[in-house]
Amino acid sequence: MNLVSGTIAASQRDILGLPVCDLGWADAFAFAEEVATMPFGQSVIAFIDAGNAVLMTRDPEYRAVLERQVVLPDGDGVAIASGMATLTGAAFVPALLTYIARPMRVALIGAEPETLARAVDNLRRHTPWHAFLPIADGHFDRDQSDAIMERVRAANVDILLVSTGSPAQEKWIDRHVGPGHARLVLSLGPLFETLAGDTPPVPQAVRRLRLDGIYRLMRDPSRMHRHKARIALAYHRLRYRLSGSMTARGDGHAAKAGSL
Repeated sequence: MNLVSGTIAASQRDILGLPVCDLGWADAFAFAEEVATMPFGQSVIAFIDAGNAVLMTRDPEYRAVLERQVVLPDGDGVAIASGMATLTGAAFVPALLTYIARPMRVALIGAEPETLARAVDNLRRHTPWHAFLPIADGHFDRDQSDAIMERVRAANVDILLVSTGSPAQEKWIDRHVGPGHARLVLSLGPLFETLAGDTPPVPQAVRRLRLDGIYRLMRDPSRMHRHKARIALAYHRLRYRLSGSMTARGDGHAAKAGSL
């Protein structure tokens, strides 16, 4: 068991060498609420899906960034491959905000300007006891990153949501976001598009059966690249396991030979 916070402990599953927390919905909510309501400190949560897991194998910087963050599985591809509970970033955030009864100040960065505005409006209707502060859309000048984070600091927020696309968003958070900006930071996929109504959510019954990917593919065949990412993840996991098995076997032979 690996201690995640003061009261929540979670096992970790190995996804291509990256430790991913195996938290169910209830424990994930409890952990996120705990860190968001702390008077100091910061936790950064990233979600990894099949495509990001494969991307990590080709991008050492991305892997190193994820190793410094709390990583949760996103979608059925990673969950089925690892046997973990199925979480989805797009469903997690609105559910978390409903779960947290204490009023929070929530900053948002990402998406198209109109999409961001609609997402904020819907969040305000969904959980009116929280304050939602759109800081910047996803097209901000990256040279202005420090100035944008000063706006976040001045807003005195508890939670920061960043949705500008992986792996850029995780790397940007790692480089520019510090403990003085928010206690809880979440990097997410197309969250604001979903909240704005641009992407319909997956029905709960489909999520329980872990058929998210098939459901989305049937609704939008252009998502075939994500289906291919799941196949690629399975291939990389097989190679990773075979590599580990061969290494262990080689070490065993070496130990045996050394004992002769």
